[in-house]
Amino acid sequence: MNLPATFLLIRHGTNPMVGRGLTGWLPGVSLDENGRNQAEHLALKLGGIPIAAIYSSPLERTIETAEPLARLKGLEILRDPAFGEINFGDWQGRNFDEIVNDPRWARFNNFRSGTRAPGGESMLETQVRMAGRLFALAPEYAGKTVAVFSHADAIKSAVSYMLGIPLDFHQRLEILPASITTIIIAESMPIVQSVNIPCDNVG
Repeated sequence: MNLPATFLLIRHGTNPMVGRGLTGWLPGVSLDENGRNQAEHLALKLGGIPIAAIYSSPLERTIETAEPLARLKGLEILRDPAFGEINFGDWQGRNFDEIVNDPRWARFNNFRSGTRAPGGESMLETQVRMAGRLFALAPEYAGKTVAVFSHADAIKSAVSYMLGIPLDFHQRLEILPASITTIIIAESMPIVQSVNIPCDNVG
């Protein structure tokens, strides 16, 4: 029997769009000063944990969050689109006050399991690629710990799958910038060990 694999799902640090609008797969969005400080702090807090590999969404803000840990550990950042954010399509780059009155936005938030972002993807599709990739990687990293830098809704989708709860409950989960959610994948079952632990509380 393989030993379980431990995945540290880490949301990227803050950037100018956090709390203001939808970034999705929009290119060129980098961390702000606070986000860069969060990334450095994360690396220090995780410095004493043996990490076998570092995976990241290919987007700038996740790569930048992963870089301090990668330097500290001497590891390559493995870019993997499976860990990218929901593709919000026509809403990408829009502030929340621009879409709050769009009935499609209300429907998308209330029925995430069956609603697609206009011109983009559904959270269910995000869940399939995110959780599917974690399960595919688990045998390779049996008995080891892997850091995965990703995004709020993508991490929520994985947590929902592992707990067997509907995606429509996504607003009951909170994934803050630079927080860590720990999922253990064993042959018998996945275990959600912790959710949304701020980097200040790690270690």
